[in-house]
Amino acid sequence: MTDASDLAALPHPFTWGVATSAYQIEGATAEDGRSPSIWDTFSRTPGKVAGGDTGDVACDHYHRWPEDIALMRELGVDSYRFSVAWPRVVPGGDGPVNAAGLAFYDRLVDALLEAGITPNVTLYHWDLPQSLQDRGGWPARATAEHFAAYAAVVAERLGDRVPQWATLNEPLCSAWIGHLEGLMAPGLTDIRAAVHASYHLLLGHGLATQAIRAAAPEAEVGIVNNLSPVEPATSRPEDVAAARRVDGHTNRWWLDPLHGRGFPADMREVYGVELPQQQGDLDVIAQPLDWLGLNYYFPAHVTDDPAGPPPHAHQIHRPGERHTGMDWEIDANGLETLLLRLTEDYGARKLYVTENGSSYPDVVRADGSVDDPERARYLREHLAACARAAHRGAPLAGYYAWSLLDNFEWAYGYDKRFGLVHVDYATQRRTVKGSGRLYADLIRRHRLRARRAA
Repeated sequence: MTDASDLAALPHPFTWGVATSAYQIEGATAEDGRSPSIWDTFSRTPGKVAGGDTGDVACDHYHRWPEDIALMRELGVDSYRFSVAWPRVVPGGDGPVNAAGLAFYDRLVDALLEAGITPNVTLYHWDLPQSLQDRGGWPARATAEHFAAYAAVVAERLGDRVPQWATLNEPLCSAWIGHLEGLMAPGLTDIRAAVHASYHLLLGHGLATQAIRAAAPEAEVGIVNNLSPVEPATSRPEDVAAARRVDGHTNRWWLDPLHGRGFPADMREVYGVELPQQQGDLDVIAQPLDWLGLNYYFPAHVTDDPAGPPPHAHQIHRPGERHTGMDWEIDANGLETLLLRLTEDYGARKLYVTENGSSYPDVVRADGSVDDPERARYLREHLAACARAAHRGAPLAGYYAWSLLDNFEWAYGYDKRFGLVHVDYATQRRTVKGSGRLYADLIRRHRLRARRAA
């Protein structure tokens, strides 16, 4: 078991945070001028979300945010990473701004600052306005341009108080899972649409980065990618080649263009889709990053699957390994590996672990408490991996636990719980879990060590 001494290599200063996203916690999907998003549509499509669940109420954060800020203070976090709902701020996707929607985030930011918590804003966490989907969605270039305009609106309003911005959260999920696998909104299974969506998501990132910096010159702008270390399941040449393709699909397709290397030629051949590239696009995509966000959950061990969809590989479970309630393999070493890869291969100047967490079927005890030792162990192990990476030279500046609250877990509905805080969805009662108390204690100990070292 990892103890607090294993975290001694975490730097000082170090940002301790928690993360959420708008559709997963806000609810109030039809209040104060918010329009439907692709997730409102997807969750109402029969068979797409477990239990027929929707984000209509979720954690009711839209009304209960003062209580949730109080929970953050109880945990002692430095920063709160949250997303802004595009359909709440610009309901049509482009055009008129919804004053009531923008005012909600204005109040939230002010209250966070008053509580001594730094806001870290993500502009897109998958909730595209349905009106833009009806006009082509991310496979259409215009959506990237509308995204930049929306980014400018939010940055002009909040940029005087929000120091850190992420353009996109996990564009891989938007493009591949939403347009190729069909398991997330908008639910397509079209390789051409998926590749074009991936391209325009990254173009939108570049355009939005320019827009944020124009509106808030002091802002630190980054992007958040979910990455996995990839290994072949065997030494067969076919599996080794499959691992290279999965690394391209999961990691290099996103990281290479962001760092001025263009889209990987080997993956362009695998996809067989011509990119909708125009002159100057690659320079826009490769805007210098002030920081890079890493979301890490599991490693990938793969075999060749020539009959499957791109990247023509199948992920396997290694025998004897532990798994979370999502059936994801647990390997904290993978987080260390990725932080070092981003440092050594891509020259990252500042890194944040912007999401890391685990789902388990929590049980509320008779006394109302929630003990979750598996999640607490996961948290300790992955923070120890962060400390090892920092000791080896990774410019790690902070860690955001996923998630503050149990919430709507996309296609899994409310069945999967990732929170440091338990939510009783029937009553909206919040209860800090054992893992949340552990996180608060680790934060306290790290700060105490910093004071003693000063």
